[in-house]
Amino acid sequence: MNKPSRNRTRPAFGWSLALILGLLAPGCAEAQVPGSTNSLTDVPGLTVGHYERIGDGFQTGTTVILTPDGATASYSTMGGGPGTKETDLLVPGGLVTEAHAIVLSGGSAYGLDSATGVMRWLEERGSGYPIAGGVVPIVPAAILFDLGRGGDFSARPDADFGYRAAEAAHDGAVAMGRVGAGAGARYGLGTASVVLPNGYTVAAIVGLNPGGAPVDPTTCLPYGLFLELEGEFNLVRPEGGACPDPDTNLEGYENSFNTTIALVATDAPLNQTQAQRMALIANSGLSRSIRPIHNLGDGDVVFAIATHTPPSNELTNQELHQIYNMGADALGRAVVHALLVEGGYCEEHPEICARRE
Repeated sequence: MNKPSRNRTRPAFGWSLALILGLLAPGCAEAQVPGSTNSLTDVPGLTVGHYERIGDGFQTGTTVILTPDGATASYSTMGGGPGTKETDLLVPGGLVTEAHAIVLSGGSAYGLDSATGVMRWLEERGSGYPIAGGVVPIVPAAILFDLGRGGDFSARPDADFGYRAAEAAHDGAVAMGRVGAGAGARYGLGTASVVLPNGYTVAAIVGLNPGGAPVDPTTCLPYGLFLELEGEFNLVRPEGGACPDPDTNLEGYENSFNTTIALVATDAPLNQTQAQRMALIANSGLSRSIRPIHNLGDGDVVFAIATHTPPSNELTNQELHQIYNMGADALGRAVVHALLVEGGYCEEHPEICARRE
């Protein structure tokens, strides 16, 4: 894949690299824009599918990110109560460096069964790690806690959820809100993307179910508002800058089971160690948009995938820093989209959402 020539003078570090680029080199900041759909599928080589059930005791679902030809993959876990499957395979230094799908699901530990359905779907199509006699699809998974949200504790994702989500996968704009892994999440599902000045795309998707909050109680505005690109959130700041009805009560959430699960992706040529660093920085970057984060009841997990095969010595440290930090910022923006699309926030603050369609 041919890429435009790269600017070798980009800054190496940043809290929000978009902000620092704007301060140090204003022309570069404007070059960072959302992708065509502002969603995960702006990264070439990815398809995304959702399956959810809402009603009859259910309020849960599964989201599948498919990379049938394989993509370099790793992960980061920072929450105190994670639920994962096959993540040890994604630690650099082992035999396996690629995944064929990543599963984000509701259902707590029971929901990990959804990955079995994705494996079946991939095996039927001959996609997986080749061994004598067939293939073994590599399908890591992470779950969030939504048990009983629809009324029935036993109504949770199984292998059929994963198979149906894989069957529904496509490369168009990714639906947000009460879909897939966001069906039973506290704030639903969100996604965002950015095209970097060097031509690479970075994107994120998140099932937003934290013990903390994505809204600043002193302003009523999302913590991640400062990450906005091209007016994508389109919010109106409260008059005087203060929240007219601040809510600082987290009781019922901070002591419960929650979890934010996510994936960041790029078409930049990362090896597995670099993908691991992208996942770690994105997981840390959740603190830009959720406070408090990584609590005992949170199982916060972030996967990272790179769809481009890495040649040796292709990326400079400055380019890697930008990719990593834009992944964290894209995840923070996805958090805000989840909050806004789910609907509850705008119902509570119609004056802030007055410009949104």
